[in-house]
Formats: sequence, C-alpha cells, structure tokens
Amino acid sequence: MPAFVAQQIVLPITFGFAAAVIGIIPPGLINMTAARIALDEGRVRAVMFALGATLTVIFQTVIALIFARFIDAHPEVVILLREIGLAIFILLTIYFFSRGTHKPKSAKEVKVRSKKGRFFFGMLLSAINFFPIPFYVIVSVSLSSFGYFDFENSEIGNFVTGAAVGSFMAFYCYISLFSKLESKTAVILKNMNYIIGSVTGLVSIFTIINILEYYFG
Repeated sequence: MPAFVAQQIVLPITFGFAAAVIGIIPPGLINMTAARIALDEGRVRAVMFALGATLTVIFQTVIALIFARFIDAHPEVVILLREIGLAIFILLTIYFFSRGTHKPKSAKEVKVRSKKGRFFFGMLLSAINFFPIPFYVIVSVSLSSFGYFDFENSEIGNFVTGAAVGSFMAFYCYISLFSKLESKTAVILKNMNYIIGSVTGLVSIFTIINILEYYFG
C-alpha cells in the first residue's frame, strides 16, 4: 500500500472509526435511548434516531478538528493539552474498568416520551451532549503529536468519515444487541468496558512516554 494512501486515507478513517466506537459504546443516554426506541417502536425508528444522532456527531467532529488544527499550530498549547489528555485518558481507564465490575442499566430504565420525529429527536439529544468536541480535540492532537495525523483538509474529511461510520455502527450495535440479545447484553458490555479500558490504558502509557521525551529527551 502506498504511503500516501495509508497516511491520508486509511489511518484517518481508521482512527476516526475507532475513536467514535470508543466514545459511544459505553452505556449512555443516547445509545440507551436508541435501544429503548428499538424495543418499543421497532428498528426502523431506532435507525432514524441513530442517523439523526450521527449527523450531529459529524458537525461536532468537524468543529473539534478545526479547533484542534488551531491548537496544533501553537506548540506552546499542544503540550498542555497533551497533559490534560493524559489525565482524561487515565480517568477513562479507571472509569471503564470500574464499569466492568457493575451491571449496566437495563434499556427499560430509559424513558422515551417523544413519539414523532425520531431523526430530529436524535439530532437534538446528541446536540446537548458536548463530550464529543473535547474528546475529538484531544484524540486528534494526540495523534498529531505522535505523527499519525495531519490537519490537512483531506485527512480531516477522512477522519470525520470514519467517525460518522463508527458512530452509526456503535448506535446500531445497541439497537441490534438489545433487540436480539437483551439477556446477554450485560456480559457483552462488561467485557467491552474491559477492552476499552485496556486501550485507553495503553494510550495513557504512550502519552506519558511522549511527555517525558518532551521534557527530558
């Protein structure tokens, strides 16, 4: 595979996809609402909800990467953000491993009041969740500091594409899992939390090494 294709197409799409999955798979209001809609109103309406939520994630990711590009152009800010990112990744590692020891809430505990406009409801519910913006800022700046991502328009577009696909796939996993494997979902999510916790733990280790090299290298 040519280096150009790997650097500007494959890696951004892959990292965008992985970041979206890691950010959405843990049980939360949006994905659990998607599962609830699937159980109460059917998969079609749940998919429309997921598409609306995904569209909002696309806009949030674009905003995050534009902001991250500005930060990346100012090296004095990058190391500070990297240190903040380290703290967040460590907290995420602790969070995911602790979530692995608890039983996830049942989708039946999520109340869905709106019965119309599932697409716009998904957009609205996703819009009030501001987590994706700082999350993608930290992820993209961290990848850039390791040399895996450049803030070129083509790479930003491919990263956003990967994030969009990853977001929808993560939502769809909830829709499918709670429809077909509701009795086994707790076990699946428990193991998933351990896997994601291991990933964020590895990222924390690499970030620590990168910070030490900056100060002492």
